[in-house]
Amino acid sequence: QVQLVESGGGFVQAGDSLRLSCAASGRTFSSYHMGWFRQAPGKEREFVASIHWSGNSRNYADSVKGRFAISRDYARNTVVLQMNSLKPEDTAVYYCAARMRLSNDYNYWGQGTQVTVSS
Repeated sequence: QVQLVESGGGFVQAGDSLRLSCAASGRTFSSYHMGWFRQAPGKEREFVASIHWSGNSRNYADSVKGRFAISRDYARNTVVLQMNSLKPEDTAVYYCAARMRLSNDYNYWGQGTQVTVSS
């Protein structure tokens, strides 16, 4: 089992950058694929980015490709989402999630961190 705690959200202007961090508890961090999702008011939660348990593969939603970057630090048990060139449509609650290597579903979720981008 793993517990996830996000941090780094805030209020920024369009074009600014933010760095979200997700701290994972437990000793088996390397066993999990990690992902970031977001949910805007009145909308369903959507995939943003993911990183393979090995760190060798990353996937991004088309809406954030070229602007966001996901990375993981095994020594610190953290996953980072670097967000650049932010747009008002990036405004949402951002969630960190984890899924086991052989699982198709993200089973563990953080509490979320608010990102607000003003135009």
